[in-house]
Amino acid sequence: MCREYKGSMSRLHDLTFFDIYEKNGRIFKDRCAIHWEGQDISHKALLTKTRQLASGLGSLNLEPGTRIAVLAKNHPLFFHLFGAASALNLCLVMINRRLSKDEIRHIIQDTTPELIICDSGMAGLAADLGSESSWIKHQFIIDGPDENLSGLYTDLPDFSSGNAFPKDPFVIIHTAAVQGKPRGAVLSQENILLSNLQVIRYFNITADTNHLNILPLFHIMGINLGLATLQAGGNNVILEKFDSQKTIDLIQEQKVNLFGSFPPILANLLDVIDKGAGDLSSLEKVAGLDSPETITQWESKTDSRFWTMYGQTETSGLITFAPYFRRPGSAGEISPLADIQIADDFDNLLPVNETGEILVKGPLVFQGYWNAAELNAFTFREGWHHTGDLGMIDSDGFLFFKGRKAEKELIKPGGENVFPAEVEKAVLRHEAVKEVCVFGVPDPRFGEGIKAVVSLHPGKDVAKEDLIQFTGTLIAGYKKPRYLEFTEELPKSDDGTIDRAAVKKAFS
Repeated sequence: MCREYKGSMSRLHDLTFFDIYEKNGRIFKDRCAIHWEGQDISHKALLTKTRQLASGLGSLNLEPGTRIAVLAKNHPLFFHLFGAASALNLCLVMINRRLSKDEIRHIIQDTTPELIICDSGMAGLAADLGSESSWIKHQFIIDGPDENLSGLYTDLPDFSSGNAFPKDPFVIIHTAAVQGKPRGAVLSQENILLSNLQVIRYFNITADTNHLNILPLFHIMGINLGLATLQAGGNNVILEKFDSQKTIDLIQEQKVNLFGSFPPILANLLDVIDKGAGDLSSLEKVAGLDSPETITQWESKTDSRFWTMYGQTETSGLITFAPYFRRPGSAGEISPLADIQIADDFDNLLPVNETGEILVKGPLVFQGYWNAAELNAFTFREGWHHTGDLGMIDSDGFLFFKGRKAEKELIKPGGENVFPAEVEKAVLRHEAVKEVCVFGVPDPRFGEGIKAVVSLHPGKDVAKEDLIQFTGTLIAGYKKPRYLEFTEELPKSDDGTIDRAAVKKAFS
């Protein structure tokens, strides 16, 4: 006979990231969870630091659901925060530190966080935004001479993780641009925990895996790979930001098995390898996007295999997977926890080998965009998440990416999301510019580049480089056009609007 259990049944069927941290602390104990700047941090020590941070955050009397903005380079703090936010049912707003001040201001105003946690390089900007945002009550700096976060790591006896609910908002990542402004995709712990299971399965991540955190931990793929490795009890080797030589050195030193990559990471690493990189035999898999030529070179010069995939922040990351050369040109096979269909413009499902919009359903679909009820209703119509991406599924179940729908056109230089409307809005702020059309073109270094085709007001003039530089003062540097061309008049549709297809055909 089972003993009667008199404890609370409210979380019987729940599993949170903090539960994972506690389990790893019991099972893996002194095995390495994080390698950071020459120091090994065990799963037991990670749990202790996470408990201490949760205790300190708890002392601030934050209500469940309170947002915490994170604006920093890769650092062990990210893993402390994932666990502490899980325990206290807080929501992390992950901000790309490469964005412009105005773009970051929009995210702060959209999500109204009570705390900003930043690195020393972003402290001044965070302080400026904090001074103009009455809802921000605290700013903590994680490094440098003004570091004050350590005082938040405390041991309070009343700390409890009983408020953790895995279906509530856990992470907000701004991605989709609507009317020129990015919208925050809301992910729950359950979204990411389930997504991690697929990453663990396809990349064979175990407690013996050493994953190199090259990709930023504010990016969904960096989060995917980092938390999947932690969930499996493996070791995250953290690199503050990508550096070719440091990456090669850490692969050798830490016997790295896996890392994620966007252009031009592999090309830069190949330059180092060509000079004599030593033993890279531990490396098994690289996951990401790149050109067939670069992937071919990479596999010929290392023992690793390059895996391709498809996913969005809105799908909690990756939902198709395959070694690139299993079906070259595809984005991989549909994963077990996602149902993917292809539909026409009227939401009619299409048969295999026909191109249309990629629709997704299942437990990996995000909770919706923050503060965007109408957009959510449109995005989730007919019971499917409408990705805005075009694709085709072949008879063997491989997904082929075919571009983006016009209303959700997206450019991805080096793996970052750039929406043409954002760039066009910035270019149009120059007094000489009458009209502009921005779109993606092939780029040998970054995979995809940003091109602007511009017409000027009569009698006005501006040099290409000056206009590009001007645009870079208004938006993140990686969003400014890399290519720019002037024309007297942009092609128009019958209704007088710019004919984007005609512009692309004429100028790409």
